[in-house]
Order: sequence, then structure tokens, then C-alpha cells
Amino acid sequence: MFGAAAGPLGINFYVWSGWGVIVILTILSILATRNMKLIPSGFQNVVELLIEGLYGLLEGMLDEERIKKYFPLLCTFFLYILVSNYFGLLPFVGYTPESPEKGVGLGIFIPPTANLSVTAALAIIVFFSTHFFGVATSGLKYFKHLFTPMWWMFPLNVVEEIVRPVSLAMRLYGNIFGHELVVGTLFVMVPMLVPVPINLLGTLTGAIQAFVFTLLTTLYIAGATEKHGH
Repeated sequence: MFGAAAGPLGINFYVWSGWGVIVILTILSILATRNMKLIPSGFQNVVELLIEGLYGLLEGMLDEERIKKYFPLLCTFFLYILVSNYFGLLPFVGYTPESPEKGVGLGIFIPPTANLSVTAALAIIVFFSTHFFGVATSGLKYFKHLFTPMWWMFPLNVVEEIVRPVSLAMRLYGNIFGHELVVGTLFVMVPMLVPVPINLLGTLTGAIQAFVFTLLTTLYIAGATEKHGH
């Protein structure tokens, strides 16, 4: 019913979920900014507290100029991943062990971050953004770090650069997919009460994984744009 095709590309439940997250973020953004006040109140206050809290946690890793420059990207990563992770906590959303594409019960949506393709796409964006910012800051001298501390370390340094996005993608995917699979299994076995504490734990896991991804991205950008490091 909810499957479709766009030429050779299929539109599956993960795509619907991704679009759903975008719609949710768009609506929340409109609600938070439509009547902005100098002294915030209501929903604007909640959103500002969240964003300012994230800004405060990250600003110690970048100087004032760089945190202002790169925070929009970092905040976008955090909010998209956070809402994606929490998508699995909605009613009729998630996995069953027998059919992970169909969800639980009447579920049609699955957290986008429970799909390796989605987390890999996010990690690839981080990978290319990091090197783009590095070149923009230091020019071609940026690539000197691949030959330090000795020129023969070049292969190992290249491997390290490749491992970073792989680690980002696998860590986020593994945690969210694992949580969804556990909840789906418990829902099938004991549908009434047992999945509840696991879902409560998922609220903490979802926030932590969104922050860890954003934190590591900040570290990579900080290293790439450090002018004295090349």
C-alpha cells in the first residue's frame, strides 16, 4: 500500500520515514519562529534552550569564529538524527523480527537511522564536508597531515580517514537498529508491559547517539580547520 517506485528506485518504508522526519522538523521550525520574541516564551523558549544547550556543549571544541560558521551544519545533524531516533518511539512504529520492512502491527514507519544506507549517507556528508572545510581553510597544504609525522605513514593516515565515516555510520546504525529489534522482539513475545522500559531507555539512547555523532563531527571539523595543525 505504501510502497512505490520512482523509475528504477523503490520508495520503501525508510524513505517514507525520512520524509516524515523532514516534515516534522519543518513544522517545528515554523512553530518556533513564526512569532519570535526578544524574550522567548512557549515553544520558542523550548527550542532555544535545546539549541543553546547544544551550542554551549560544542563551543569549547571550536573557537568563536568557527563555532558560528559550522554550528548550522552541526545543529542540523543533531536535530535530524534526534528526531529520526525518536521516530521509533511513536505508536505502531518499528520492527518485528519476522518482517523488519513492514513494522509492528499497523506500523508503516521505521526510524531512518535504523537503516545503514541512511547513516552511511550522513557519514559521507561529514567526510566530504570535513575535507572541504579543511581545504577552504588551509588550501592544498591541508593534505600535508596525511604525510605526518613521517611520509611513510601516508597509507595508515588514509585508512584512518576512511575508517572515520565507517565508524560514524556503523555506530549510529547498530545502536538504533539494535534497540528497534529488541523492542520488536519483546512486543511479539510480551506485548503489554515489558517493551515499555526498553522504550524509555530508547529515549536516552536516541539523544546520546545524536549527540555522539554531532560531537565526533565537531572533532573532525575542528582538526581539519585548525590552521596551526598543517
